[in-house]
Amino acid sequence: MPASTTTAPVVLTAKALLLDMDGTIVNSDAVVERCWREWAVSHGLDPHEALKVVHGRQGYATMAILLPERPMELNYAENTVMLARETADTDGVVPVGGAAEFMAAIDALPHALVTSADAALAAARMTAAALPMPRIRVTAESVSASKPDPEGFLKGAAELGVDPADCVVFEDSGAGIAAGLAAGMRVIGIGPRAAAHGPTAHVADLTSVRVDTTPDGGIHLTLTPPTA
Repeated sequence: MPASTTTAPVVLTAKALLLDMDGTIVNSDAVVERCWREWAVSHGLDPHEALKVVHGRQGYATMAILLPERPMELNYAENTVMLARETADTDGVVPVGGAAEFMAAIDALPHALVTSADAALAAARMTAAALPMPRIRVTAESVSASKPDPEGFLKGAAELGVDPADCVVFEDSGAGIAAGLAAGMRVIGIGPRAAAHGPTAHVADLTSVRVDTTPDGGIHLTLTPPTA
């Protein structure tokens, strides 16, 4: 039986952390997939194919990809309905492994939530997962463009007063990883979806992230990559 391959820990330093929510600190896959499977079927689409583009984007942007000929006004209207449905459905919403300990470790450090969810959905899911809501948060209402556009991450960095190059992003989706990299930031990919999208580093979940501070007050991250 071949031995597993152990990869050396990866060390990153930063002045601020920018956190995606769904799939990164909150596991909401059950709700997301439940709602979007039904939406896809109702529009005559293959649910399996639809779920390939759902994660990381605002709903209207997902709809625009899946129904490219449809007027955007209909996407915005249906997105409002979808957000309300997802907000009301918290069955199966749980923290990602290690999320509670991670959030406690960064509590006094500069960080912000940057999510494609709106404020109500973010509050519902963070509450359901029993995680503290960051004081600074960039939600769907805060931006004019969905991930993979970097606007949300750039806004998060600006609100923290930190240069983008000094920020580290935590993300799980292709759209989110692309947004973080486009913002000029390093990106830690979280979970199985992330590995294929070229993050700066990748971990299985937040149990593989150790947070310390540097003598000058910076953030020191030690990452244990998944074993192969």
